[in-house]
Amino acid sequence: MFCLALVVIPLGVSAEIESDLTGKMRSTIPPPKLKVSSWLLMDAETGLMLAGSAPDTAVEPASLTKLMTAFIVFREIQRGTTHLEDMVVVSERAWRAKGSRMFIEAGAKVRVDDLLMGLIVQSGNDSAVALAEHVAGSEEGFADLMNQTAAELGMQHSHFVNAAGMPHPDHFSTARDISLLTQAIIRTQPEHYARYAIRDFTWNDITQKNRNPLLGRDDTIDGVKTGHTRSAGYCLVGSAKRDGMRLIGSVIGAGSDRERADAVYSLLRFGFAAYERHDLYPANHKIIDARVFKGAAASVEVGLARSIDLVLPKGSGKNLQATVSLGDPLVAPLAQGQPLGTLTIKLGKAELLSRPLVALQGVPSGTWFGQMADALRLWFH
Repeated sequence: MFCLALVVIPLGVSAEIESDLTGKMRSTIPPPKLKVSSWLLMDAETGLMLAGSAPDTAVEPASLTKLMTAFIVFREIQRGTTHLEDMVVVSERAWRAKGSRMFIEAGAKVRVDDLLMGLIVQSGNDSAVALAEHVAGSEEGFADLMNQTAAELGMQHSHFVNAAGMPHPDHFSTARDISLLTQAIIRTQPEHYARYAIRDFTWNDITQKNRNPLLGRDDTIDGVKTGHTRSAGYCLVGSAKRDGMRLIGSVIGAGSDRERADAVYSLLRFGFAAYERHDLYPANHKIIDARVFKGAAASVEVGLARSIDLVLPKGSGKNLQATVSLGDPLVAPLAQGQPLGTLTIKLGKAELLSRPLVALQGVPSGTWFGQMADALRLWFH
């Protein structure tokens, strides 16, 4: 089945463009030039950075922090330790939270479901604190949970001290880490991801619109989150899906709301214009049947232990080629997962990758008579 992959950069200064793609896998179309502190464009399925500038530079994430807050709450809901209908008693600390708010009142009982809407749609700092206290008992305890979760997700250059993203010298992240967090939300919490596309939410008779200016600009864009403080600048993570390919664009430190929206939009447009996805071979699916000697079965299904998914320059898929090389002969007994050969993928004459081919099931030794017959066949093989 072959189907033919804490330093601040001043605004206006161009940093080197980085990418996880090299050689023939990298598009000749250049990425846009962005006047922001740092940015990254990621393929959501593979996690590959298609392009980025200063992606590992520590910056203030502002309200992008709330992506981690929401991720943890939704994870607790998935685990059954928290429920959407749980009632949360709003503390005075949550009520007094500065900055953007959903306007919950101290002492009021509010459903987790509503607090999540206030967090995601209205970017409420008060709802962030209330949710943190509900899940972990205190915002400080929740911050510990945030840092544990960041380590689990491979966010190597992030540290959190609060649930809302309020400025603090020890509260920082990077464009790459925020993109990894967004990827985790999309991949592991699909039943909750739709909330990030909701346009407005009303609480306490106050209707507030989603701060994401990309919603409605393009029907393929369905998230994700904005952030802003005076020291962090304007930040935005956007995601869109077209033709089976989902991209995540993260921009940190833009000069205005319009600039962050235009920057992310240009990244997404560039990605879809320059690249395409190829889901070549899924894991544990048969690629070929291979002849087996001296076995209880005459053949074995051969495939991959890991799938092959590629992001390639637009239009290059027609030049893909796959070559199978097997050990010869294959003699039983064979164990499930035993390496039997190699699958090599080329783009034109350039080799992109090689992966081990493995037995998808075990093949025990055959009968004495069958083994003797195959011994004769091998003699003349």
